[in-house]
Amino acid sequence: MLLWINGPFGGGKTQTAYEIQRRLPGSVVCDPEHAGFGLRRTLPPELRGDFQDLSSWRQGVVEVLDLALTKHDGVVIAPMTVTDSGYFEETVGRLRELGHDVRHFTLLAERETVLKRLRERGFGHLLQYVAGKNAGKNAGKDIGKGAGLRRESWAVQQLEHCLERWREPEFAEHLWTDHSTVPKTADRIAVLAGLRLRPNNEGPLRTRLRQVRVGVRHIRFD
Repeated sequence: MLLWINGPFGGGKTQTAYEIQRRLPGSVVCDPEHAGFGLRRTLPPELRGDFQDLSSWRQGVVEVLDLALTKHDGVVIAPMTVTDSGYFEETVGRLRELGHDVRHFTLLAERETVLKRLRERGFGHLLQYVAGKNAGKNAGKDIGKGAGLRRESWAVQQLEHCLERWREPEFAEHLWTDHSTVPKTADRIAVLAGLRLRPNNEGPLRTRLRQVRVGVRHIRFD
């Protein structure tokens, strides 16, 4: 079985994926974003756009996940944002055509909830930049902080449009997470997928520390 976890940047996809992996023996996280950034790095900087526009990424994701699902004896979890219906069909749809049991979930939240989560993750400077609070020379300094900031800025600017797209039936199952913790979201996905997770026996502090480590490991600068 493949659990494809969709949703906005800062929406909890990666944290939820690793929460499920922690509590589901034999499961593994296969992140399609790794392939995308690898492809981007092979291009000259001026040609580095959205890696999802590359057919090689879409085909490669299907090939790699098909291999993992065929050879790995356990659930495969893919946290990946996809909003384009055509690209969705070329990845999730194609894997289903190959005969795999793909359970797709979109983690949704109100715009202000997503922005709040981004601020809590340490991207306050990004949100100020997008909101226009760092005008003039300060904006220039922020832009100079690298491709990671530009990518995150684009993600925030596109947030409202993306949230609208994800509400479409093709992106179901929809899970609203405004008032849900990561462990509770993982529990909901497991129930809907017919999986049984180990009990969550962590205390709040240990959970927070582990989530911070996961977040730091997945910060992108390219």
